[in-house]
Amino acid sequence: MRILLIHQYFLEDNAGGGSRWNEMSRIWTEAGHELTVLAGTVHYMSSQKSMGKTKNFSKTKNKDGVTVIRCPVYANYNKNFTGRLLAYFSFAFSSSRAGLFYTKSKYDLIIVSSPPLFVGIAGLVLSFFKAVPFVFEVRDLWPESAIETGVLKNKILIKLAFWFEKLVYRKARLISVLTPAFKDKLIAKAVPEEKIIYIPNAADFETVENVLRTFDEKAFKIKHHFENKFVLTYVGAHGIANALVQILITAELLREENVCFLLIGGGMKKDDLMLEAVNRKSDNVRFVDEVSKKDAIRYILASDMGISILKKTEVFKTVYSNKTFDYFSCRKPVLMAIDGISRKLVEDADAGVYIEPENPEDFAKKVRHYLNNPDLIKRHGENGYAFAKINFNREILAQQYLNYIVGL
Repeated sequence: MRILLIHQYFLEDNAGGGSRWNEMSRIWTEAGHELTVLAGTVHYMSSQKSMGKTKNFSKTKNKDGVTVIRCPVYANYNKNFTGRLLAYFSFAFSSSRAGLFYTKSKYDLIIVSSPPLFVGIAGLVLSFFKAVPFVFEVRDLWPESAIETGVLKNKILIKLAFWFEKLVYRKARLISVLTPAFKDKLIAKAVPEEKIIYIPNAADFETVENVLRTFDEKAFKIKHHFENKFVLTYVGAHGIANALVQILITAELLREENVCFLLIGGGMKKDDLMLEAVNRKSDNVRFVDEVSKKDAIRYILASDMGISILKKTEVFKTVYSNKTFDYFSCRKPVLMAIDGISRKLVEDADAGVYIEPENPEDFAKKVRHYLNNPDLIKRHGENGYAFAKINFNREILAQQYLNYIVGL
């Protein structure tokens, strides 16, 4: 198949962040399929320009042989909400242009990965002009999550977003969702059940195995000065949705314990969090800028536990956190500060413990439970690995995705 993927946040080689489609495209390319990706020029965690440091388009092949066309995006993505909306719309229109004038004239299928919801503009435009069906992927519920986190406040834009959501769902040949709760929500919105397919995020066991071949955990811990610490690692965005200030408060409550909280990544709230940590004299909290997937895996392997955390909202009860699967693949138990299906995931796997979101006292209590019961760490870590190997293996799920879309 020849597939055109529209994904604003498709990662560059060795960039950190959500790598679902980098892994999926690698697997599909190895299976003989041809992928072209329309991607943005700004990383979602840093506002740092990617390959396209100019206002021009750039076209390259990544390390997996995938053709990637970088489309200009408004640079101030992580400055404020206005910057974020401008980035969303700028990509919608620049990717439409790229698809019309910088790609091959014929594809078998277009896949549109959201959020943002407005990337569906490009999907609709290119599907119409190229006479090719498109699959719309829902990685996060929009516009609900944008409204609950404050990204979308304007009543006219909210009304427009709900109208556009219905349009995209109606025009898409299939809708791919990442969680069972997303499927339930779409059915409640009158989307036909037979139109919905479920392909969740997954564990990338291949990358972990490659890292483990040369990884010296003891040397890594010594290098980063936490060889004698109980290390709790969070990898991901530092934005409003993540509510990471609760980690700083928890760190204060655990000041007398031998713990180190490691926060890896970037985002709109990172500078504020670092200043807050200084004001709180949080000596047991360290910040690391976003790193490559392999380096993130190294940090996780050298940690005792992983943290999955989001703001306390109804919409986040429907999500699986990407990083949870990385912790599973590294045999690390999960401190799950997300209610709903993420809580059920870690409890079904018996691979960690649920923490009430935005409740630092509960957070500190659960950390102390592990400090006092070290046997749980290994058992829960092994349980998570085994559970993910059976239910959330990227190689298997990538093939399942192909089985749905071949011949559409």
